[in-house]
Amino acid sequence: MKKLLFVLLVITLAVSLLIGCTLVTQGKGEGEGGGKIAFDSERDGNDEIYVMNADGSNQTNITNHPGTDWIPCFSPEGTKIAFVSKRDGDFEIYVMNADGSNQTRLTNSSGGGGEPCFSPEGTKIAFTSKRDGDNEIYVMNADGSNQTRLTYNPPGGNRYPCFSPDGTKIAFASKRDGDYEIYVMNADGSDQTNITNNPGGDYSPSWGP
Repeated sequence: MKKLLFVLLVITLAVSLLIGCTLVTQGKGEGEGGGKIAFDSERDGNDEIYVMNADGSNQTNITNHPGTDWIPCFSPEGTKIAFVSKRDGDFEIYVMNADGSNQTRLTNSSGGGGEPCFSPEGTKIAFTSKRDGDNEIYVMNADGSNQTRLTYNPPGGNRYPCFSPDGTKIAFASKRDGDYEIYVMNADGSDQTNITNNPGGDYSPSWGP
């Protein structure tokens, strides 16, 4: 059972660091991100968020800011993109419309924020932050309100949260037992369970549909 869940959940660390929760949206109308891919690129001298069609055409810089912008994540309905930016000094989580308009800061903490991932219904965002001294997983409403800590495992190094398709679970990676392993918890932070056990690090879970 653990092996099956491992296959379904784990993708490479490199993909997570460069792309985070980047999503190809499907079945959306014009102007709603339908068939688009969000990604970050430093082709213009610093990290910016771009979108392109699923075939690679029409690659467009939508952040256009001198500060670092990266790790984009489309909302499920394709109208919003959450991302991480250092434009105000710390890495914080922002959200914008899918065309790059209305870029709005959601987190404001000396510990920063990173690795955002929308819940399937688009009303919540899971993310990581070091605001309490160590990387822990938090969840907030999509407008930035009600930021709530879910993990309490210093120095556990809890990272890479990813909602399950039904929104009831969050998979994540944690170093609480010595090296990074994949864990699953309920969306409220309860019942945190280790589902991998390897001498090498396991990172970056991703749920299958």
